[in-house]
Amino acid sequence: MADWREAAWQELEAALATAAGAPGTGCRLRLSNEGATRALGYCLAAALGPGDAALLSGPLGAGKSALARAVIQARLADPSADVPSPSYTLVNVYETAAGLPIWHADLYRLGDPEELIEIGLEEAFADCIALIEWPERLENPPARRLEITLAPLPGAEETGRMAMITCRGAWPALSGLATHREAPGPTAQAPQNTASGSPLQQAREGLT
Repeated sequence: MADWREAAWQELEAALATAAGAPGTGCRLRLSNEGATRALGYCLAAALGPGDAALLSGPLGAGKSALARAVIQARLADPSADVPSPSYTLVNVYETAAGLPIWHADLYRLGDPEELIEIGLEEAFADCIALIEWPERLENPPARRLEITLAPLPGAEETGRMAMITCRGAWPALSGLATHREAPGPTAQAPQNTASGSPLQQAREGLT
């Protein structure tokens, strides 16, 4: 594994373990390239389960869609799955092989908060994985959530970014990511939200 990949992975492990502290604690993570962003997405995919939400904030072009795409592809166990931005559709819904729905929403063009009720997003928070871009437009964000704020990385604006991860509620699965290293290869099923899951090797192989 190239030196930059190993360094990026070690930083991800340390930062994610730190982020698993008490509710409201957070960590700042330097993502030096697209590979590091993809690895973070794979790790988040392993931590997210039914009823979990990741709220993705940041300016246009900060990498919100790229991070959401990596999460979805990991949970679908298909790194080449087509995951378009829901900028114009508002919401795209996917389903894992186990039947778990994943809602990917982009609220940038949300005209009226009532639209979220009409499409069922707030109800979906109860039993799906929700990835929400531009969550500032949510009137009632879920109580248990990850808040991830992305910003372009100075000197590497095209592919690098800084990520601030804040936990709202308990997220023990995040600390577990830094301790369970044995894993099947990239053709295995999508990682599960359990301590016996195996996201790390799959995510390491996603550092391309």
